[in-house]
Amino acid sequence: MTPVELSRTVLSAVRRAVDVGELSVGVPERVVVTPPRPGGCGDYATNIALQLARPAGQPAPLVAQVLRGHLLGLDGIDDVTVTGPGFLNISLRDADAEAALVRLVEDIRESGERYGYAPRPTGTAVELRCPREVRAVVVADVVARLLRSQGGEGRVNCASSLPADWEQVLGVRVDAPDDSLPGVDIRPVPAPADPLPLGRDAARWALLHPAGHDRPRIGDEHDGHDGHLVQSESNPLFRVRYAHARTRALGRNAADLGFGAEPGPVDVIPSELVTLLADHPRVLARAADHRAPDVLARHLVSVADAVLPFLATVLPRGEEKPSAAHRARLALAEAAGTVLAGGLSLLGIDAPEHL
Repeated sequence: MTPVELSRTVLSAVRRAVDVGELSVGVPERVVVTPPRPGGCGDYATNIALQLARPAGQPAPLVAQVLRGHLLGLDGIDDVTVTGPGFLNISLRDADAEAALVRLVEDIRESGERYGYAPRPTGTAVELRCPREVRAVVVADVVARLLRSQGGEGRVNCASSLPADWEQVLGVRVDAPDDSLPGVDIRPVPAPADPLPLGRDAARWALLHPAGHDRPRIGDEHDGHDGHLVQSESNPLFRVRYAHARTRALGRNAADLGFGAEPGPVDVIPSELVTLLADHPRVLARAADHRAPDVLARHLVSVADAVLPFLATVLPRGEEKPSAAHRARLALAEAAGTVLAGGLSLLGIDAPEHL
């Protein structure tokens, strides 16, 4: 059961509870399921009971218990636990978890770097208004990309024209003003130094990875220019790009050994990696909604850190022959590489296949 399928299942449970009179509340259009928070358990969690408690006129734990009764015993659901103020924590059956993993990998392979994008335009558009400051312009550029990924549109409006080297080095541009659109101010903490000497990729990462209210590290302070360029584990941008390049190298090495990727059950499921990949659409939506590219940047670092240990298990060792397990592991590794490439693309950063 994929997160989307589970979301529909929980929504159906709400409808059944309303139909039988256990809840008197309007049925929401959708239910969000996410990885459990600290203190939670199971494979996924949802706060739907907390959302419905006030309109239903009942305490959230009681609403959660009502919904738990409609979820237990359904195909694919092994257990449902209520934690905290009323979170529903859902555990999937092992066989269903394997099937969900296969469908997740297939979904990523089918969608490519557009995995997590909205299926159709929403018709919403905003004007992203920013000062003539390099970090604000880069953040606005990526927010516009994120909004487009979610079916909307964001037009970047700066107070004045941009310096030519910002456009040439950073790849940013501004649109003509459009007073008919609702305006959103993009005003992150300004860059403390000129990021252009870092080059496009490192400069954009240096400006985008910190949260908007945090001061980016650029120049000789703290980690200095070289901190964003050094190819070592201390550099999160390097880890993300290295993880992507490794996934592509594995595909080439597997081809040399005579086999390719094929989605299937993985003998040992890397649960953290699978959860992060399944959560990618929600991350894109949240980054767009909150105008926060840093949400995506930190997510990519988490994906990279989760996939790197798994990559060592993909190829056969010694005299071992390629098997269905190797093909399934390769498919999962390549899916992770696709998510990393798509995320870097939204940040305006190159994802090299050789590093």
